[in-house]
Amino acid sequence: MKIKKFFYSQKVAPYVFVVPFVLSFLIFWIYPLISSITMSFQDIGAVSSEWIGFKNYTKLLKDKVFITAICNSAKYMFFTLVLLIPFPMLFAVLMDSRLVKAKGVWKAILYMPALTSVVISGTLFRLMFTEYPTGQMNMITQMLGLGTYKWLKMGWSGMLALLIVACWRWTGVNMLYFLSGLRAIDTSLYEAAEIDGASAWQKFRYVTLPLLKPTTVYVLTISIYAGLAMFLESYMLWAGNNSPNNIGLTIVGYLYKRGIEKNDMGYACAVGVVLLVIALAINIVQLIANGTFKNKED
Repeated sequence: MKIKKFFYSQKVAPYVFVVPFVLSFLIFWIYPLISSITMSFQDIGAVSSEWIGFKNYTKLLKDKVFITAICNSAKYMFFTLVLLIPFPMLFAVLMDSRLVKAKGVWKAILYMPALTSVVISGTLFRLMFTEYPTGQMNMITQMLGLGTYKWLKMGWSGMLALLIVACWRWTGVNMLYFLSGLRAIDTSLYEAAEIDGASAWQKFRYVTLPLLKPTTVYVLTISIYAGLAMFLESYMLWAGNNSPNNIGLTIVGYLYKRGIEKNDMGYACAVGVVLLVIALAINIVQLIANGTFKNKED
C-alpha cells in the first residue's frame, strides 16, 4: 500500500513520467556522446585501443577529402535554407488564406513525400537523373533541344539533384510547421490592420513575419542540423558512398566511410565530434542573431 501511495502521490507522479525520457536521453544520447568524444582521442584496433591525443584532429586538418565533405555539406545546408524556409512559409500563408480550396487534400499531397522511404525515393530519383537518354531529366532536356547530361557525374547537377530530393521530401513538413505558427496568430490583428488600410503585403510584413518568428527560428534550427547531417539521400542517389570526385560526399558520409568501410572508428569519431561542434556553433550564432538568447527583461 505504501508503494502504491508513493507512485500515486502528486509530488512523485511527475518524476515517474519524466524517468523514461531521462533514461533514454542518458543512454542513447549522453553516453554515446561521451564515448564518441573519448574514442576520438584513441586509435581503436580490433582487439585493443591506444590513446593518441589530438592526432586524429590534426590529421583532419590536412585531410582534403574531409574538407571536400565539409564544403559539400555546407553548400547543401545553405541552399536548403534558401529553398526550404521561404517557399514553405509562402505555401503555408496561401494554404491559410481563402484562395485555396480542398486544403486537406493539398496538405496530404505535400506531406506524403515525407512518409515515403528514403531508400525508395532515392532509387527513383537516381533513375530520373540517370545519364541514359531514357531518364526523365534527359528526356526533358532533349525535348528542349539541350541534349543529354551526366547528371550524377557533375558537381552542379549532382547538388541540384540533392536539392530537388530535399525540396520534394521536406517542403510539406516545413509548411505544416508554419501553418501551426499561423494558427497561433490572433485574427483580430489582421482585422485591425485591414481597418487601418494595410495591404496584403503590409499585413504579411508587419503582422505575419514578426509573429511567425518563433516558428521560423525553430525551422531554421532543425534545417541547419538536417542539412549538415544529410547522408542517406546522397547514399541512395549515388547507389553507395562513392560518388565521382566525391561530389556527393557529406560529413556523415565521410564518417561512415572511415568508421564502417575502413574500420577506423577513432578517426570517424573525430569527424563526428567536428560535425557536432560545427552544427552547435552555427545554431548558437543564429540563435543569438535572432535574439533567442536575449534576456526577456531587456
